[in-house]
Amino acid sequence: MPLMKFRPSLVVVATFALVTALPAAAQFRNAEAAIKYRQSVMTVKGNHLARVFAMVNGQVPFDAKVAAENAEIVNILSSNAQFASFWVDGSDKGNTRAKPELWAEKDKFNAAVAKSQEDAAKLVAASKTGNLDQIKAAAGAVGASCKACHDAYQKQ
Repeated sequence: MPLMKFRPSLVVVATFALVTALPAAAQFRNAEAAIKYRQSVMTVKGNHLARVFAMVNGQVPFDAKVAAENAEIVNILSSNAQFASFWVDGSDKGNTRAKPELWAEKDKFNAAVAKSQEDAAKLVAASKTGNLDQIKAAAGAVGASCKACHDAYQKQ
């Protein structure tokens, strides 16, 4: 498929995925840059997940193609091997809502990230079926894993 047929947002996400495959130390010039970066990633991820939720909750008409596109973006942003590295040492200070427990419980945090990544991949698989009930169940699992991590590691 020629590159011109891809949606611009998918090209941006694919570029993002390639860039974030670099070691974390190369990505961030300082802790504040890491904080801004991870907040941006979480905002984009949340916006695309919200689009899926709006469909499965009946707030907007269901469109299987749009659900699948948004699920794929959520998955790309979740599945990056460097995702957990966005919380680099020293980025617990400054304009962040991350709790100190995140750094104290790095293994538990990494397990929560892995659960979120698994659930995002399952959302993509469900979205490819075009079945609203399957997408709804998978979206609920993603929401639950996101909530569990936020409850444990994000200041409200």
